[in-house]
Amino acid sequence: MAKLNPQSNKPVLVVGLGRFGIALSNQLVSQNKEVLAVERDRSLVQKYADMLTHVVEADATDIEALRQVGAQEFDSAVVGVGTSIESSVLIAANLVDLGVSQVWAKAINPTHGKILTRIGCHHVIYPEHDAGVRAAHLVSGQMLDFIKFDDDFAIVKMRPPRELHGKTIDQCQPRRRHKVNVVGVKSPGKDFVYAQPDTLVSAGDTIIVSGDVSQLEYFADHA
Repeated sequence: MAKLNPQSNKPVLVVGLGRFGIALSNQLVSQNKEVLAVERDRSLVQKYADMLTHVVEADATDIEALRQVGAQEFDSAVVGVGTSIESSVLIAANLVDLGVSQVWAKAINPTHGKILTRIGCHHVIYPEHDAGVRAAHLVSGQMLDFIKFDDDFAIVKMRPPRELHGKTIDQCQPRRRHKVNVVGVKSPGKDFVYAQPDTLVSAGDTIIVSGDVSQLEYFADHA
């Protein structure tokens, strides 16, 4: 196995250096995480060797190859392979069999995701679907960012609706009137603050709001 820093905060194993895998790996490195990337395409290994912590050329569909690079020593692993469902499933199954406690895998469709779940994959990611849903919310109204949870609960970053302009949270009563919570407010040139009843909201502010997706959509577009 490539030698990792024992002081590192939970190194991550990433299998596959396509667009998803390299974006994920670069973000982890920017967060000061050590990454061991496994890729069977030699040209990609050479391309990213100097950009990531460790890059190893290996075929992760072979459990012995994964064992040789020390996959069993990782707590978290991400399968970024998406072009071949068979390869993705084999790699995820290998990581589960090696005892990796948190296996994340990219799925290209619901059937692929169902198979990954049934073989024991702990987290299934649908990047294209999730990006499409997020973009639909962002292009249709005041929302600047959107994170949805499984139970139709979401947290959004947005411009404040007109009825909040120049008023405090207590005056507007968003929880009572719209069933959403204003969590925080960021004014231009000032630090983010958690919203209190007396927090004043201005037209140029950015607010963080949580609640049911349908209530958030109405609040963003009609309040």
